Amino acid sequence: MERDRHAHVLSDTSDEAARHYERALDALLFFRGEVADEAQAMVAASPDSAMAHVFAAYLGLLGTEEKEAAAARQSFRAFRGTADLAGLSPREKMHAAAAEAWLDGDMLRAGDILGEISTGFPRDALALAVGHQIDFFTGDAQRLRDRIGGALSAWDGDDPHFGPLLGMYAFGLEEAGHYGHAEEIGLRAVERHPRDVWGIHAVVHTYEMRGLFDVGIRYLDARTEDWTDGNYLSVHNAWHYALYALEAGSIERVLGVYDNTLHNEASQAIAMELLDASALLWRLLLANIDVEPRWAALAQAWAGREAGAYYAFNDVHAVMAYAGAGRLSDAERLVKDREQWLTRTDSAVSNHAMTREVGIPVCRALISYRQRQYGRVVELLAPIRYRLNSFGGSHAQRDAIQRTLVEAAIRSGRHDLARTLLSERINLRPICPYNWRARARLADRLGDTAQAAAARDRAERQAAVGAAALG
Repeated sequence: MERDRHAHVLSDTSDEAARHYERALDALLFFRGEVADEAQAMVAASPDSAMAHVFAAYLGLLGTEEKEAAAARQSFRAFRGTADLAGLSPREKMHAAAAEAWLDGDMLRAGDILGEISTGFPRDALALAVGHQIDFFTGDAQRLRDRIGGALSAWDGDDPHFGPLLGMYAFGLEEAGHYGHAEEIGLRAVERHPRDVWGIHAVVHTYEMRGLFDVGIRYLDARTEDWTDGNYLSVHNAWHYALYALEAGSIERVLGVYDNTLHNEASQAIAMELLDASALLWRLLLANIDVEPRWAALAQAWAGREAGAYYAFNDVHAVMAYAGAGRLSDAERLVKDREQWLTRTDSAVSNHAMTREVGIPVCRALISYRQRQYGRVVELLAPIRYRLNSFGGSHAQRDAIQRTLVEAAIRSGRHDLARTLLSERINLRPICPYNWRARARLADRLGDTAQAAAARDRAERQAAVGAAALG
């Protein structure tokens, strides 16, 4: 069985197109913008190349953009209508099947097929990279870890793509709870390639999950030139920096990151970036910090997309923006549209279950929170809090929803639930000023002034460590 990535025969693909394929793959692994141009150049150089069209299809899907996916679906179907795939290698046929499954909306089936490729051809970097992102989009932490871990032993450590594989593995380890090991592997990845922004991203996740936000601030500051430009992940890594600053209590620094990087007049209305902006402002809303002009601009950016049902995780963050801006009618309209979409959509579409089981309840909870119907928020979120991963994202991203439940439990008088939630959080992550601030608010509600003062003091001492790192 073929094991060597470089021995992969690309059917009906010229030498020129193959060179574009290698450059596109390298750009994909390092999140560089030229990936789109290289993929298009591959198609232009060899219009009959199945892998050229497969690569282009994957790119149309990886952004979780409904319109890009629709264009990719149309293009791939046009190719399939004229192409004879009988002469393709088994691996190429599986890639084509994976692309087609995802284009049809079945992310889980696509991920399974890519997993089969990785089992038979563990050095197929494209299958690993695309499968890794599917695991992220579907919130499958174990597969996020094991898809890469299961292939690593087949790789030569001197291969130029071994480094980004380590970065992927580090992220999978982090999401599966192996924080120390994830940090170690992520640092190795970045040591190999300082501009491996996914590896940097994996490392900062490990600091976020352990409350080591002062370490995270210093880590990102020391590598500013490596992650802040020339890649697709610069906004998301800036979002992580803002989370650290928020824990440190530096609202001025948080808003500076938001205005300079996350969302401003020059920002494009890209879902992956808008959701970071929504998630940050929502955390500020939970802390009763008024950022009203920013909410209005962000909600308008979401509205201007005129996006339909495609990925529930995006829908939730659009509703955050609408609710934050007070555009509750727009939020309600989105929810009703998604409810209608469910009635006419095949349940084999992965987003069907995501929307029905998690997306709509979370959206309704966000609307209820903005209406100060905190008891209703608890009713909606408490039953699904252990299933939030099923609509995608990371632990850090989904924590905005978990915090919404904490705040609603405190404000609705569900003190036993609030105490339980905070006990879970504090014992899992004792270094987290938010957890202690929330515990102080609960103690205030219960009239326990001594416990409130102790919790508030602990939060302030922890925040001071981060503030010192910010300088």
